[in-house]
Amino acid sequence: MRSSLVTAAALFVLAAAAAPAAAAPGAEAPEHRRGLFLTVSGDSGTWIRGLELTCAPKPSGHHPHAARACAELDAAHGDPGALPVARDQLCTKEYAPVTVTAEGEFRGRPVAWHRTYANACELGASTGHVFRF
Repeated sequence: MRSSLVTAAALFVLAAAAAPAAAAPGAEAPEHRRGLFLTVSGDSGTWIRGLELTCAPKPSGHHPHAARACAELDAAHGDPGALPVARDQLCTKEYAPVTVTAEGEFRGRPVAWHRTYANACELGASTGHVFRF
């Protein structure tokens, strides 16, 4: 129960940090950011990482592989579940689950996706560079 509360609190803090601040009265409204907020978390919320990936008008954000991640998402039409699986990558049967989420907007379309993989190797083989941060 405690780890669920910690995970929920961490996601709230990360989402609040990624959300644009409200404009002051009389000031111009901030530009609408069109990107994805990506998270990766360990078993039972023992750790969590998150960042924003923006692909339009050009790849940007703090993602270390932004251009490749955007190209892979373009090939999958913005659906992280449709990313090609690396058939040549061998993974152990170790069970150390990692959960990933992608929420926001990709090329004008809303995205709300999450999945749990058996381990980090399986995650990497299934999602390419998108969650490699």
